[in-house]
Amino acid sequence: MRFAPSAKFAAVAVAAGLALTACAGGSGSSGGSPDGAGKKLSVLTGVNNHYPEEQKEWFKDIAAKFKAQTGADIEFETFASANDELTRIQTSVVSGQGPDVYSLGTTFTPTAYATKAFVTLSDEDWKKVGGKERFNPAALGISGPDSEHMAGIPFVSRPFVMAYNKDLLAAAGIQKPATTWDELAVQARKLTNASKGTYGLATGYKDNYDPWKFIWAMSVQAGNPLVDGDKLKMDDPAVKKAYETYFGWLTKDKVVDPAAIGWSNSNAVAAFASGKAGYLMMTTSSSVPTLEKSAVAGKYAYATMPTVAPGESASKGDGAKAASILSGDNLVVADYSQQKDLAFAYVKLITSKDEQLNYQKIFGELPANAEALAALTNPVLQPIAEAAGKSKATPFTGAWGDIQLGLVNVTVQSIPDLAKGSVDGAALDSRLKEAQSKGQASLDRASKS
Repeated sequence: MRFAPSAKFAAVAVAAGLALTACAGGSGSSGGSPDGAGKKLSVLTGVNNHYPEEQKEWFKDIAAKFKAQTGADIEFETFASANDELTRIQTSVVSGQGPDVYSLGTTFTPTAYATKAFVTLSDEDWKKVGGKERFNPAALGISGPDSEHMAGIPFVSRPFVMAYNKDLLAAAGIQKPATTWDELAVQARKLTNASKGTYGLATGYKDNYDPWKFIWAMSVQAGNPLVDGDKLKMDDPAVKKAYETYFGWLTKDKVVDPAAIGWSNSNAVAAFASGKAGYLMMTTSSSVPTLEKSAVAGKYAYATMPTVAPGESASKGDGAKAASILSGDNLVVADYSQQKDLAFAYVKLITSKDEQLNYQKIFGELPANAEALAALTNPVLQPIAEAAGKSKATPFTGAWGDIQLGLVNVTVQSIPDLAKGSVDGAALDSRLKEAQSKGQASLDRASKS
């Protein structure tokens, strides 16, 4: 990637506090690299659907550097969905064996922490990975329940934003990106020309990770935090309104390509990159490498997503801070691991300034390393930094993993209806009632423990 000079962006990025977390723990020396000759470290991470070949090459590159430092090999394993992610955590916790290091999305940090199967970081542990001061402080906002009990060390930051095609918006007479969900729908209709294969919005309804984030954002912005103390509020009218809005882009407004029923986020990025969509929804800086090599290079920009709920004229509660979840990837180290020193060495390597900048260049992800973050000067990224400043953490409860999957499953169960052209209100009520019941049961268990 090419970066234009902008000291202002560097300051904004650091001040905004881009979201993220990761982890490690255990015993051993904090000085130098551990002797790992003849040993193998197992690392679990998510599949990168945007850049699969680049990820394979990164695995090889990091494994070679790690072996040069420690003498140990690395075995990378991958998961492909949030359901798979949660299952791998649960299986390892029950069996007491599995990967040494897990790379998890921030929203799964509370679930991992609640199992007590992952290392809670001590001062000595932080020293082994380069010190807590190595990281952007605000990135630690979802590492644990408080500053004394953390299970995560920042790896990459991923605040969510929307990209827009400047040429398409200008041609439609739209002067600036929408700031409310209602305004977005109006603009999307102006941008849609189905006969030419151009649509107002690009998003993937079958993506394994993204759909629930729309529902969470709209609900929080309407004043419903979903989790209120020991009560789950998934059957709140604001949640139903959010689903109706999200599904309505496809069924009622018809501002999304009908093929999006089967799309993942990578398909949505490809559609936007080809110039066939006015907005690319729920994207991150990871889209930059693709867009910079596409038909929309130089014709796109990022903006924070709307912060005013559907049907409302202003955000309620602290909804204005819910432009994005506090998002990124966390590295956590299994307490059962017999190779914690090697785990720390791996975390120290991939969170170094040079490796963070290299990762950002390849994948577009924003660094968690404070020095690396400050070194980025591309003004295209400034709105993403601003979105980080308007990010809100999901509830820190061990039940969140189940609650999040409940939100996902409502969309999954609605896909056949979407394919037929509409989602029946009674069917949606039934799915929300089921998700409410299962989520509340999980929240009750978490509250007791």
